[in-house]
Amino acid sequence: MWQEYVTLFSEKHRVITIDLLGHGESDCLGYVHAMEDNANAVQEVLKHLKIEKATILGHSMGGYVGLAFAELFPNNIQKLVLLNSTSREDTHEKKLNRTRAIKAVKQNAINFVSLAIGNLFSENNRTQLADEIEKVKIQALKTPLQGIVASLEGMKIRKDREALLQKNLFPVLLILGKQDPVLNYDESISQIEDTTAELVSFEDGHMSHIENKEELKVILLDFFQ
Repeated sequence: MWQEYVTLFSEKHRVITIDLLGHGESDCLGYVHAMEDNANAVQEVLKHLKIEKATILGHSMGGYVGLAFAELFPNNIQKLVLLNSTSREDTHEKKLNRTRAIKAVKQNAINFVSLAIGNLFSENNRTQLADEIEKVKIQALKTPLQGIVASLEGMKIRKDREALLQKNLFPVLLILGKQDPVLNYDESISQIEDTTAELVSFEDGHMSHIENKEELKVILLDFFQ
């Protein structure tokens, strides 16, 4: 999903893209992939590459992993970008929705993925970005059933890490979509009140790396500098 960004970022930075557990070429470790499990995997990659500090850029669940990484390995994080993500745990309603999603994906993974991906975009973009959405669906359908289930289970049980943002231990950039169907925009803003975190808002949905691609490239490069 970061392929186009890697080409640009690599001009001035070392870029490492990681297949999280149960995604791409990374195997599943079990029925539940906790955010801490993913964070430990990220740390192992950095240790293997002899990297002491890194800027973590995480979209949605990737942001949850980034926060878990920052909590577990505070000396190894330089900056954190939460892209269409939140430091807060799931509400009771969202946890119920995760359980429903797990049941749905077990019944028909293709239908679940196809519907879920389209619904992440703002309504206007579902037509305008139809070709892009189709590409995302094709990639998402490569994720094994157990990888999807384990991630949903892991997100459902993740802990609240809002207190981590309040400590202002490292630079944080929070990027939100005002029409995000997954994260309530107004509620999401409140998590960085009285912190040093930067906020960038777009008018679109949950997929800012696709819906707001060109603007996002500029914003991220500026933050990395």
